[in-house]
Amino acid sequence: MRVVIATVRTPFIYGGAEVHADGLLKALLAAGHQADVVALPFNPSEADRIPDQMLACRLWDLREIDGVPVDRLIALKFPAYLIPHPQKVIWLLHQHRAAYDLWEHALGGLRAAPRGRMVREMIQRADRQMGDETRAIFANSGNVARRLRDFCGVDSEPLYHPPAEAESFYCAETVEDYLLYPSRLSPTKRQDLVIRALALTSAPVRIKLAGTPDNPSYGESLQRLARELGLAGRIEWLGFLTEPQKREAYARARGVLFPPLDEDYGYVTLEAMLASKPVITCTDSGGPLEFVLHQKTGWVAPPEPEALAAAMDALWQNPEAAQRYGREARRHYDEMNLSWSHVVKTLLA
Repeated sequence: MRVVIATVRTPFIYGGAEVHADGLLKALLAAGHQADVVALPFNPSEADRIPDQMLACRLWDLREIDGVPVDRLIALKFPAYLIPHPQKVIWLLHQHRAAYDLWEHALGGLRAAPRGRMVREMIQRADRQMGDETRAIFANSGNVARRLRDFCGVDSEPLYHPPAEAESFYCAETVEDYLLYPSRLSPTKRQDLVIRALALTSAPVRIKLAGTPDNPSYGESLQRLARELGLAGRIEWLGFLTEPQKREAYARARGVLFPPLDEDYGYVTLEAMLASKPVITCTDSGGPLEFVLHQKTGWVAPPEPEALAAAMDALWQNPEAAQRYGREARRHYDEMNLSWSHVVKTLLA
């Protein structure tokens, strides 16, 4: 088949959504299909321009390219899933969350815009109609499917997939004294919560933060917070890591921290499980809760510095339990039988 993967891209930001699109592209090509990614520019910070960007997607005609029909359009993100096509399938990474669960949250931003309420209504109306011109709707996690159902009354089927180069993750024979948090630095990833929790630990916990900031000012604020709390010697800022460097960082860690705010899916959780590492996450972290089993494959704590500090102490002070949880996490991952071949067959059915 000839397949177009339709998504959007915010310049200078590369994260899980981009990894997701790249993984799907590789899987389609490996299965013998002709495929490509069409990534339209999208700037969510300009709320008043969102209706224009929605209209632009509706006006795109991807039924054929250079006179050759496109057999299937797989749409991933808002507003790319508004692109019309007679053979469109939506694999939803997430909706425009500022119009939904982040509407009341300081991180949302849309509510404060001059025309924010009107834009929100336009987005919600479009989302409620997404099934009208779509063959099937899938979500990349149960959490995303729940949001779509609760907010818009639209049903979808969760469709899980493995992280990139899943077969390359491993667990080192000798671990080092640190907890790893590998993620782009962003307010929704809550590195600030991790730093505040670290200041409250009773054990000499050390952490390594791997990733670059979405906004340089946020990265600077995190480092300033660490200095103010006297944690400069207990935090290592790794910045950008290559894939081999990231896998080695996982392999040598005692455990992995991943307490984001209502994450859609969360590659970090699956990568940690592949590396046989326990994960500490939070009760409101969303996607990771579909994989982390409290005191079996990791710890689930309330999103408060004191509670997160207690979980970090529990991991640090009980290395045998941490290793046991890590082995159970890897076994749990293997039982899920995640595969790109299943994803491709499902999306092209």
